[in-house]
Amino acid sequence: MPELVLLQALRVTWRDLLEILVVAALTYRVLLLIRGTRALQMLGGIGVLALAYALAWLLDLTMISYLLGAAFTYGAFALLVIFQPELRAALAHLGPARMARVVRRLESGEVLDEVVDAVERLSRSGVGAIIVIEREVPLTDFVESGTSLDAKVSADLLTTIFTPYSPLHDGAVIIRGDMIVGASCILPLSQSVTLDRSLGTRHRAALGLTEESDAAVVVISEERASISLAEGGRLRQDLTPLQVRDLLDGREPRATAEYSVPTLGRR
Repeated sequence: MPELVLLQALRVTWRDLLEILVVAALTYRVLLLIRGTRALQMLGGIGVLALAYALAWLLDLTMISYLLGAAFTYGAFALLVIFQPELRAALAHLGPARMARVVRRLESGEVLDEVVDAVERLSRSGVGAIIVIEREVPLTDFVESGTSLDAKVSADLLTTIFTPYSPLHDGAVIIRGDMIVGASCILPLSQSVTLDRSLGTRHRAALGLTEESDAAVVVISEERASISLAEGGRLRQDLTPLQVRDLLDGREPRATAEYSVPTLGRR
């Protein structure tokens, strides 16, 4: 009789399988977000502390158990600060932006034409630039780090802003809808520890922003005049202007070099 009760308790239902799949999927997504970042190293340190706490509890080491227990109790608040970039990225990826991209284009054809025209001109002239296209996640904080603008997107204006030695050339331009809302804006640098050291500051900043938001960032290298696009924490390099347009329009280009990071020197 007790054996029968035990077997009934161990019976797996479809709800149990569903919960296992959901937890596994969420764990996998979290690991993808922190792969190659400092957060993964911090998780390793937390694991070591948890193992030390378990050993201290088993060996009845009262003082060590108390100190580690207190550290875990109050350390939860510290973790919210330490893992803030990863939490922001997770919330951004869980939002409606990614699903919305499947059913509609975020940028109008006219805006894309102007951006691509500017990218082609800047690349041909060997002028470095970083152009951010805001999507669902607001970039207000980054707009406020630079000079606020309220100008309609045009290739002429974009190329003028990035003209060397102009007041606003150093930094990023942020586009919201069909308007340029900020110039000379400061973007967060990627903290990935697996980055190619040949990547410049602009590329690192582009990847850093796309790790925290769903924005798309076009980068023109000042040294090689090459064009790159950062999106979803991934950097595609050596693109043509038409390939950039395809990617911004939600279509996969026929051929492109791609450099992937889980979450970013020359300029």
